[in-house]
Amino acid sequence: MKTERGDNMLRAMEHCYIVTDDEILSGEPIIKGTRTPVRAVVETWRLGIIPEEIPIHLPHLTLAQVFDALSYYSDHQAEINAYIERNRIPDELIDPLVKDQ
Repeated sequence: MKTERGDNMLRAMEHCYIVTDDEILSGEPIIKGTRTPVRAVVETWRLGIIPEEIPIHLPHLTLAQVFDALSYYSDHQAEINAYIERNRIPDELIDPLVKDQ
């Protein structure tokens, strides 16, 4: 998005680390340069992992990418929540031995 302002060109940058590619996860928003969906960052965060520690669990991501993914989520919650729900494994398909851990 570009906006003219006098002789200067004001350029708005939005979510520089988030992209979509129809050939990766059917166009689900991912972290640029990876196959990691935004939902993976959001679900890790929802487990109680603070953003600063998410790169420990997803070491191929930088802290800037994590914060941009969470910012994207903040702006697109319904979309990302739909991806999370679509990819959720139904409880009846989870082995009880795994579920109890």
